[in-house]
Amino acid sequence: MTQGATALWHQIAGHFHPTPPRRLGVAVSGGSDSLALLALLDEWRENGGPELIVVTVDHGLRSEAANEAAEVARICAARGIPHETLKWRDWDGQGNLPDRARRARYRLMADWAGDIGLGDIAIGHTADDQAETFLMRLARGAGVDGLSAMRARWQQGDVWFHRPLLGLRREALREVLRARGLAWVEDPTNDDAAYARVRARAALTALDPLGITVEGLADVARKMADVRATLYGYVSDAAKEILRFEAGDLVLARAGFAALRPEVARRLLQSMLGWISGAEYVPRGRAMDGFLAAAYAGQGMTLQGCMLSATDCELRLSREYNAVAGLRVPAQGGVWDGRWRVDQGPDMAGAELAALGEAGLRACPDWRLGGVPRASALALPGVWLGDELLGAPLVGWANGWSIKAIRGEEEFFKTLLSH
Repeated sequence: MTQGATALWHQIAGHFHPTPPRRLGVAVSGGSDSLALLALLDEWRENGGPELIVVTVDHGLRSEAANEAAEVARICAARGIPHETLKWRDWDGQGNLPDRARRARYRLMADWAGDIGLGDIAIGHTADDQAETFLMRLARGAGVDGLSAMRARWQQGDVWFHRPLLGLRREALREVLRARGLAWVEDPTNDDAAYARVRARAALTALDPLGITVEGLADVARKMADVRATLYGYVSDAAKEILRFEAGDLVLARAGFAALRPEVARRLLQSMLGWISGAEYVPRGRAMDGFLAAAYAGQGMTLQGCMLSATDCELRLSREYNAVAGLRVPAQGGVWDGRWRVDQGPDMAGAELAALGEAGLRACPDWRLGGVPRASALALPGVWLGDELLGAPLVGWANGWSIKAIRGEEEFFKTLLSH
C-alpha cells in the first residue's frame, strides 16, 4: 500500500472516530469506488480496524451481474473476508428503475444486517457522486433540501449507513486499485446518456474550464446542508412550542403555526406527514404547496394517507381511514401501520390488529369518552377476532388489552435534527 493510500485509510478511519464499530459491513458492487473502499478498509482492518463483512446486491438486471458478484466474492475469499450476495428480483418494469433499485438495495442490506446483528454498513459514494447529484437536482429545480449534500451517515431501522469517501475523488481511489493490481468493473450504463447521472458527469467535464469543479460543487452542497440543518433546528424549536401528540395524531396550535415562516412551516408539515404515514419520501412541489396553504387557511385536506382537519384553535393531522381500512396483522408480534403493536393482552389464536372503522365504533359506544375525534378514531387499531372486536384500548375500551405506539415523541424530535 502506497503512502498516499495509507493517508486515505486514515482519513476513512476518521469518519468513524472516536468509536469505530467492532464489525463493519461493506457494500461492494465491483465498481471502482466500492472496490477501493474495500481495499482501504482492509488496510485499516490489518492495522487494528473493524472486522469486515462484505455484501453485494445483484439486481438481476444485467447478465454480467452474477459474475461480478462472484468476482467480489473471490477477492474477499483471498483476504479472508466473509462475503454474501443478496438478490433482487422484484422489478416489474414499472416506475423509475434507478430509484426502485436503489431503495431495494438499501432495504435488502438493512434486512441482511439485522439478521446477522450488524449495526453499520459502509458504502462507496465519493465527491464525484456528490457533485453529480447536485447537478441532477439543480436541473430539476430543487431547493435547499434537494441541493444539500449527501449525508455522511444515516440510520435505516437499526442499521447505520456510512459514506466515508465523500471527501475523496474517484480518480484517487482508482489509483489505489492500480497500485494493488485490482481490476474494477465498468458498468455499461455509465456510458448510456439515457441516464441523468451520465449526462451530469459529462456536464461536469464541460464545466471544469469555467471553474465549476467537482470540489466546488461538493462544497456548495455541504453549505446547503448547513442551511438545511439550521432550518430544521428552527422546526424543532417551533414543534416543541406548538405541537402535541394525542392518540397517534399530531396537533398544532393554529396561532403558533400561523406565525411560522413558510420554509419552517413546510418542513414541519412534511415531517408530520412522514411520521404518520411512514412513507420513504415526503410530498414536495405543488402537492405540498396546496397542503401548506390549506393549513394556513385552516381548511381540511388529505395527502399521503393523512388527513388534515381544523378547529378555531388547532390543526390536527391524523391517519386517513381509507389508507388503513384493509390492513390486518397478527395481534401477537405484529406491527400495525408501522406505528402500533399490542403491548399486553391474552395469547389468543387468530386475534388481529385492524382499524376500528364504523363497525368498531358501534361495538364500543362509549368511545367518545376517550376524547379522540371521530375521524381519528376510525383509523385507530383495535384487536379483532374475525368480525368480533375484542378490545379498543386507544378509545377507552381496553377489555384486557393494551396497544402502544412503537415510536415516541423523543424519536420525532430526534428525526427532525437528523436532517
